[in-house]
Amino acid sequence: MNFRISNAGGVVLVEVEGELIVGNREEFKQIVLGQLDGGGRKFVVDFAKSSYIDSSGLGALVSLSKKIREVGGALRLAGLNEDLRTLFDLTKLNTLFQISDNRDLALADF
Repeated sequence: MNFRISNAGGVVLVEVEGELIVGNREEFKQIVLGQLDGGGRKFVVDFAKSSYIDSSGLGALVSLSKKIREVGGALRLAGLNEDLRTLFDLTKLNTLFQISDNRDLALADF
């Protein structure tokens, strides 16, 4: 699992490579919270290179979304494959997150 952080025009872009699971969710959360503490308010999490998110990964995303919204920010998701889209549809998390087909579309929405 690898997380890459970059800044795209004032938006924090977090690229997730591999799976977002119980074994790395805390690392993921700390990376995003560090960016939030550093003043980041707009976030895009790109799952184009990811194939799986377990329940703890989903919980981390929900928790981060709440914290980011509490300070007036926004968290958007991008690049979900068909299986991940189905997961978000079945769990109704597609109503919590704005989901774009790719990161360019997600970045353009800000």
